[in-house]
Amino acid sequence: MASRTKVSPDTIKHIVEEASTIAMGAFARAGGDLQVWDKVPGEPVSETDLAVDNFLRERLGALVPDAGWLSEETADDTARLDCGRIWLVDPIDGTRDFVRGRTGWAISVALVEDGHVVMGVLAAPARKEYWIGARGRGAFLNGKQLKASRRTDFSGSRVPTDSLPKADVDLTVVEKPNSIALRMAMVADDRADLLATLRWGYEWDIGAAAIIAEEAGARVTDALGGELRFNKPRANAFGVLCCAPGIHAAAVERLRERAVRLSAGGG
Repeated sequence: MASRTKVSPDTIKHIVEEASTIAMGAFARAGGDLQVWDKVPGEPVSETDLAVDNFLRERLGALVPDAGWLSEETADDTARLDCGRIWLVDPIDGTRDFVRGRTGWAISVALVEDGHVVMGVLAAPARKEYWIGARGRGAFLNGKQLKASRRTDFSGSRVPTDSLPKADVDLTVVEKPNSIALRMAMVADDRADLLATLRWGYEWDIGAAAIIAEEAGARVTDALGGELRFNKPRANAFGVLCCAPGIHAAAVERLRERAVRLSAGGG
């Protein structure tokens, strides 16, 4: 589905680059006088999350005035459900890495139309990486067109994780940034073959990375293999599965029992 929005992905990218400047100025203070607190126990947020969120809301809102807004750091306004288009934003995805001075964080911005992401920008300025994807136009990292993993043998698949459960010891561990969006982008750039989560998560975590991975040729679904839809009332889904198309069926089968059991808790 091509976007009906006349906004160029490059225009979104320029706005996200400006937001990156704000984030990098604060990143230099990580571990020092950067203000950080817990939204709920175990979920940190920093003053920079809010500053970037406010900046993006102002600039993106001016770019597409009729678009709704859904962001991790803004109180949800259900008026977005009546909008054909929304901005889907995570101002700092991977806040734990950000506040610890590690580079595994990103700014994630996606434009959703009628339940589908049509454009996405993912900026990891501490890594000097700027990812962009648009429906039907491909995906790019710093101007280089991306080609996702084409692996067909599930055993041995590269997974960005800290460790593997016993059921998955035939897989291969690779670097795991705190940002789930960056882990999905690793599949888009053929640095990983498989990213899977088995928990309820939010749309803003995966929106931009989903279009980037899909446009690079990866398969992206929920953990049970179902289609992802965006701008839902609860704005969540059970897990995400981002992988080489040739191993998607095997990944769904491997994860099915665990996914069914864990999804029963609701979101």
